[in-house]
Amino acid sequence: MDNISVLFVCLGNICRSPTAHAVFESMVASEGLTERIRVDSAGTGDWHLGHAPDERTAALAAERGYDLSELRARLVDEQDFSQFDYIIAMDNENLSNLRAMCPHGYNGQLSLLLDYSQQSDTSEVPDPYYGGENGFSLVLDLVEEACSGLLAHIRGSRASLATAADTESAL
Repeated sequence: MDNISVLFVCLGNICRSPTAHAVFESMVASEGLTERIRVDSAGTGDWHLGHAPDERTAALAAERGYDLSELRARLVDEQDFSQFDYIIAMDNENLSNLRAMCPHGYNGQLSLLLDYSQQSDTSEVPDPYYGGENGFSLVLDLVEEACSGLLAHIRGSRASLATAADTESAL
């Protein structure tokens, strides 16, 4: 049985990508796929290495039942391209950075998170860091919706995952 690995990427790895990390990890757990899908997050910039997620991000996530307390900012590195099947950027700038770093022969999928979203208002998850409180709420709304689409995509493309999740839910 194939295991899947997903890496979410934003700039500093303290707002958007840890939000996606926690939301997706929660969805994976609720589907009984924790042993089959590995989730992580990283950033393309080094300003916040080793820091916990932004307090505003963590507080809003906690209100919705997501725990970001164990997450710490780290940089994307070359090894990530050999370890992750899906490397998912929050915006076009980070996707461009990832493409520039991507070694020749990477067999995984580089994409934007909102490629998996049903909404059509925006294609990028906006960076809420310098904005107001509403920006963090918008990010969480977009991430929740897109992560649901991502999980459906992965389950649809990996029949063994769909079967495993269906078996778990039948128990």
